[in-house]
Amino acid sequence: MGGANGLLNRINERYGSLSKGQRLLAAYITDNYDKAVFLTAARLGQTVGVSESTVVRFATHLGYKGYPEFQKALAELVQGKLHAVHRMEDVYGQITQSEILETVLKSDMERIKNTLEKIDEHAFDLAVDIILNARHIYVLGIRSCAPLAEFLAFYLNMMFDDVRLLHTSNSSELLEQMMRINEEDVMIGISFPRYSMRTLKAMELANNRNAKVITLTDTVHSPMNLYSSCNLIARSDMSSFIDSLSAPMSVINALIMAVCVKRQGDVIKNLELLEQVWEEYQVYGNDEIDYIGDAVKMRYRGTETEDQKER
Repeated sequence: MGGANGLLNRINERYGSLSKGQRLLAAYITDNYDKAVFLTAARLGQTVGVSESTVVRFATHLGYKGYPEFQKALAELVQGKLHAVHRMEDVYGQITQSEILETVLKSDMERIKNTLEKIDEHAFDLAVDIILNARHIYVLGIRSCAPLAEFLAFYLNMMFDDVRLLHTSNSSELLEQMMRINEEDVMIGISFPRYSMRTLKAMELANNRNAKVITLTDTVHSPMNLYSSCNLIARSDMSSFIDSLSAPMSVINALIMAVCVKRQGDVIKNLELLEQVWEEYQVYGNDEIDYIGDAVKMRYRGTETEDQKER
């Protein structure tokens, strides 16, 4: 099982059979392989909080003969990411900026088209029903997926009373925010390569507590599907080290719209309530531009421009 991502593929495929200590190693390596490549087995164990023998068993469990071969696979992974940068230079280095714009946008269009052709409509409908019937909605996306999670949570919050966007810098903090999750709730986990082991751990907890789990990821082979009861697949690959998230964003837009259609009454009521709050506390327009004829009225914290005062 070679290739630049061979080690990550092995971790993803064997994650379900790893021990607790090995899962800690998997999470650390997935997020920090560029640091782990320089560590001895003893030092890696000390950094993660497991024994040196656990590190060695982890390497052999992944199919390597020992830690030196495992460390070589780490080096190949780091080298593969460097090659991705060079590939980007090869693809985009000799063309103009306008050509880059056209190339990237057309690539994104192709990914959205491919996603539309292959997405499971039954899974999409199931995701909508799960969200509509959930008591609490937990949403999680880490690293480059964080903006996707924030966007989804922002609009779900317009429709539901209890939407929880999970913020975290480590696994323990993340799991603390989910300590009360149960069978009445839903967890929406968003993760694309490099897959986040923290997101996977959160989905595992949700699944163990019998909560519904929805995943948005890039392939049926993604480890995110291990604990998911509903899989939404969107293309995200790109010819450089930058992931394209246009297709996942389109799927999220569709999900929000489908839920909104079913909750129109609540959306209207919440927007009216929000409008009332804005009006009562005089904050409406503080962060927006109001167009009045050809002029633009800008208001900051109750202040007015000299032009407005003259009117």
